[in-house]
Amino acid sequence: MAGTLASTPTYGLTPAPAKVATTTNYITNFNFLNQYLPDTYEKEFERYGNRSIASFLRMVGAEMPTNSDMIKWSEQGRLHTKYTGVTCSTTTTTNKVQVFALATNKACNFRVGQTVFLSSAAAGKSLKAVITAVTAGTEGSSTGGFTVAYYSVDQFTVTTTTDIVAFIYGSEFKKGTDGMAGSLEAQDTFLDNKPVIIKDNYQVSGSDMSQIGWVEVASENGATGYLWYIKSEHETRLRFEDYLEMAMVEGQPAAPSSGAEAELSSITSGTAGTVYAGTKGLFYEVENRGNVWSGGNPQVLGDFDAIIQRLDKQGAIQENAIFLNRQFSFDIDDMLAAQNSYGANGTSYGLFDNDKEMAINLGFTGFRRGYDFYKTDWKYLNDATLRSDITAGGINGVLVPAGSTNVYDQVLGKNAKRPFLHVRYRASETEDRRYKTWITGGAGGAATSDSDYMRVNFLSERALCVLGANNFFLFKN
Repeated sequence: MAGTLASTPTYGLTPAPAKVATTTNYITNFNFLNQYLPDTYEKEFERYGNRSIASFLRMVGAEMPTNSDMIKWSEQGRLHTKYTGVTCSTTTTTNKVQVFALATNKACNFRVGQTVFLSSAAAGKSLKAVITAVTAGTEGSSTGGFTVAYYSVDQFTVTTTTDIVAFIYGSEFKKGTDGMAGSLEAQDTFLDNKPVIIKDNYQVSGSDMSQIGWVEVASENGATGYLWYIKSEHETRLRFEDYLEMAMVEGQPAAPSSGAEAELSSITSGTAGTVYAGTKGLFYEVENRGNVWSGGNPQVLGDFDAIIQRLDKQGAIQENAIFLNRQFSFDIDDMLAAQNSYGANGTSYGLFDNDKEMAINLGFTGFRRGYDFYKTDWKYLNDATLRSDITAGGINGVLVPAGSTNVYDQVLGKNAKRPFLHVRYRASETEDRRYKTWITGGAGGAATSDSDYMRVNFLSERALCVLGANNFFLFKN
């Protein structure tokens, strides 16, 4: 009979970082009438292991400076134009000439003399023709269209063909005629993001700095001692470093009519210090400019085939990494294991020449199906105090293309090679705000005021650039 995971006791979400000393921080049961010294463990037990989640951006991106409040870049548009939802507006049996209209208020960039491929699933046919006239229209205000003369004697029926797809595949001109009329301009998409200022601090009084503790504390960077503030300061630093990554992943710009956006209007009056404009994080960018899979994890090859076919229509990046939570990782392992002919009755997948002394590998690190997919667990999505167990608005994973791309950097004024995912931080010759830390107060070696405390300040100003978001995939609950 299968067992059940008990709901209690469960994993602890406390103790959380506290602003003051509590009974869980220090021993309180001192009894001087007891002649026996209690047996204490001086070493602090690290029951949660490495608690930091910052690693994702270091693995997939890079950091580079910027010296502006706004980061702008351009991305290439499509080389070819394909119109969908084209309707047949007239039928002329003589000479097999027909007029087509694009979707409402869609402009037409086809030109006379070009040859066009037309297909309708409803009509069950595809036809080819040469364009004889064009109505340009105006994007967003008037509808464009075109007239064709078919190469065949067939044509579409007006009443059943409202789903026509059209694209240009070449051109043909009669002998002795003029050249192509009109030309097409390159189409770029211009994008931007704004750096966000992130701050934190740790403060301790001079008296507490000289207070010896009974627990020998150790921090993830190797610092040890019996001074409790050493641990608290280091945990503040670790927490801040996690915030640097989470702000780039979760960031959201202020929407119109939002509370934060109301503060945004103050920038026009010169009081920019009160602005809460937000920033465009990874999840926001992929959800708005990329691809989204929702309704459960892809668990069979057919699901990944749909993802692959979408990638074919985008940048077709050969290598991709999927950063996912534990359940999504299990689902992919089970999907790949099911492809083994012995998967239903044994555990032969993943290993060759098995014997009873060999550990059975029940997991996969990646697979190839049209593209190369590598998977790795993302601690941020598994951490019990962060995105783990989030159902409403939950994220199960994100697919990130590997490599870099060429973009036009408006600060440099030239094309530059950039990773698809990278961080830009504010910096100049006199001020570097990538990771700024300084000490104030009058204790612990600081000598900036007569206050009897030491305050460690942390600051960073940064933004995430998601280049080619159409090549990313977001896997949602």
